[in-house]
Amino acid sequence: MAELYLALGSNIGARKANIMSALSFLNGYLGRYEALSEIMETEAVGFDGPSFLNCVARYNTRKRPETILGICKEIERRMGRTDQPQYAADGSRIYHNRIVDIDILLYGKVQMSTPTLTIPHPQVEERPFIRPLLDQVRKND
Repeated sequence: MAELYLALGSNIGARKANIMSALSFLNGYLGRYEALSEIMETEAVGFDGPSFLNCVARYNTRKRPETILGICKEIERRMGRTDQPQYAADGSRIYHNRIVDIDILLYGKVQMSTPTLTIPHPQVEERPFIRPLLDQVRKND
């Protein structure tokens, strides 16, 4: 079993309900989460848009990281997310409003980088809200 930490965010629609729906879907695929941070409101990062609600959930799983990524993307699509990743000419990511966003932050002690998945998530330290939420979940043992 590996400890899996997921970040969930939403900045359009019924934001809290979107996060709760995403957690319900995740629980169906991964079993009930072991710990959940508070839900925190934050400014949009990387684009001008409405504020996000964000949280971090911890699961224990035997599923492989690539499988988990597929589950996260499927949930995002089921909930109505339609945007595909876009990149500027300099290679930086172009961000948009999101009904739901689910990111793999950490997966046990795994460190990997493929064209579709990097663990630990490369922006764990860059986004100021991730570390406090992650630390909060880790204390809920």
